Amino acid sequence: MANHPSAEKRNRQRITRTDRNRAFSSKVRTLVKRVHVALTAKDKKTAQVALKAATVALDKAASKGVLHPKAVSRTISRLSAQVHRLAA
Repeated sequence: MANHPSAEKRNRQRITRTDRNRAFSSKVRTLVKRVHVALTAKDKKTAQVALKAATVALDKAASKGVLHPKAVSRTISRLSAQVHRLAA
């Protein structure tokens, strides 16, 4: 248990940050899942729209420090390649 005011504040900050990061991660996973669903259904138009939304969310997560930038880059690259193969 935190005994000093600074430690109590850090604990409050940790809780706030964890909640925000968890919500953002969940949102990103949902958007990526929508791309996968569209790819599975072979729906080119929906996959492209979903990819655009997922890319924006992933980039934002990387800039906020929620996800590692290289993991985000790898995910975007793989999703883009799959959508491009579907469109071709």
